[in-house]
Amino acid sequence: MSQVPIAPVARNLGLPLHQIDTFTKWTPPTPSQGPFNLIVAVSFGLLVPPRILSVARYGGLNVHPSLLPEYIPYSIISEDPTATDRARFRGPAPLHHTLLRSRTRTGVTLQTLHPTKFDGGIIIEQTPFPGIEHGTETVEELRDLLAPMGAQTLVQALRNGTFMRPIQGFDRINGQSSSTEPSYAHKIGPEDRHIDWNTWTASDILKRQKVIGPLWNITEAHVKDKSGQQKAAKRIIWDQGFSLLKADCHLQLAVGHPTIVGLDALTQKVCIRTCDGNILVADKVKVEGQNTAEASMAARRTGFAPRTHPHELVAFYSRLE
Repeated sequence: MSQVPIAPVARNLGLPLHQIDTFTKWTPPTPSQGPFNLIVAVSFGLLVPPRILSVARYGGLNVHPSLLPEYIPYSIISEDPTATDRARFRGPAPLHHTLLRSRTRTGVTLQTLHPTKFDGGIIIEQTPFPGIEHGTETVEELRDLLAPMGAQTLVQALRNGTFMRPIQGFDRINGQSSSTEPSYAHKIGPEDRHIDWNTWTASDILKRQKVIGPLWNITEAHVKDKSGQQKAAKRIIWDQGFSLLKADCHLQLAVGHPTIVGLDALTQKVCIRTCDGNILVADKVKVEGQNTAEASMAARRTGFAPRTHPHELVAFYSRLE
């Protein structure tokens, strides 16, 4: 687990550091100068409870790396078809979902901390409509773009004192209420990396590989033990990702069924056809319990495919699940 950037900064400044994974039975220390003025949460995965928010004179603020407008005029949506391309995500993973859902514009929102739900506070400041075109492809790139913007927005609000007088129902473009609500950006979990070859296009897979990889599947291995040939489901992790085979490839492969292509063991590749007719190539893979290895070698060694075969195309025993 990596250290959060604020930890070394706090140590260098001689500030007390409290590292917790729950607020249960935890109470903040009482400062000698009197009550806290403000609580600020940034990329913090816990809901700050009312008993702690009430200790601070001005409650709490949150810097959120997405747009959370309460209002968007119907006129804007009807006149600008790209209005729905704005990243408007509440929840713990807005950066990931901005990229996964191909939102081309985004921004930052400064809001108050709501006592009972995430991203339900009053909007204090926000990137001006219609947001910025981010032009990024990875979470790291998007984070590095938005982090300085978020810091600047927070500092400006602190200096101007706007956090002391939030306006309920803040409407940054004076529009009427829209029926669209910010989408929920759920925390990225293992199933988000589980490839569905029946519905994910090559573009979907390559995008997820870049944003949240490594991806994975389950397939059947044929192994021998004392009782004879046995079948076992094993996880295969595409930890080196895929490359897209050139468009004029004429390999006739079944969707989601890996095939070892080539006669030379040194140049063999594992190829998989996607539901939209493209072919992805895996050079290296990691099978659960093993080290990363050349894909064709790992497939034969694990029993995903026959060890020896005189043909140029050798299919795995079963398709990917």
